Amino acid sequence: MQYDLTGVIKLIQEAKTFGAKGFTKREFVVTVKEGKYPQDIVLECVQEKVNLLDGLTEGQTVTVTFDIRGREYNGRYFNNLQAFRIKGGEGTAPSVDEDRPPLPDEAEIQGTTVDDDIPF
Repeated sequence: MQYDLTGVIKLIQEAKTFGAKGFTKREFVVTVKEGKYPQDIVLECVQEKVNLLDGLTEGQTVTVTFDIRGREYNGRYFNNLQAFRIKGGEGTAPSVDEDRPPLPDEAEIQGTTVDDDIPF
């Protein structure tokens, strides 16, 4: 199942690599202001998803789509919120998970010519 939350980025940590296989993880905190009291929610990006946080800044409003992962270790149970999509909100940088190229600027558009030779 996937979940969404919208809030303001409070903290972005550096990526950390663990073990001989090179497991990479990067944590960040989003402050959600729903309800009576604001909540600081810790999420993580793992492996190739750590790049989703590049270009984002603290104080930026984002919508994060994530999965809840749970596991048992030595009789104790742990949960992790693993983000896999991050979209910037209004007035912020564009979403970092978009695959389309940037739009050309006016100088690039004005320098192009149109070929009116239509083959039919």
